[in-house]
Amino acid sequence: MTSMSRAEQMLRVQELCFACLDLNLYLDNNPTDKNAICLYNSLGQQFEQAVKAYEKKYGPLMNFGHSSSSCPFGWVDEPWPWQREFYE
Repeated sequence: MTSMSRAEQMLRVQELCFACLDLNLYLDNNPTDKNAICLYNSLGQQFEQAVKAYEKKYGPLMNFGHSSSSCPFGWVDEPWPWQREFYE
């Protein structure tokens, strides 16, 4: 398997985040749907793995204690994930 670029890894994190959010909203109205719960749990694990893989290579995606940092503090490194230059 070939390794993904930074942009591809970020896109994967975003896709999984969206899928988890969408399923969360569905489950708010359908809390007994076992298939949706299983899918939600599976996608949540994939999301967590994708975030860890991204952060290991490129640094934290979230601040305020959601992601650990090495020294020096990595949150101030650029480009930040939402910056346009990130995708170029």
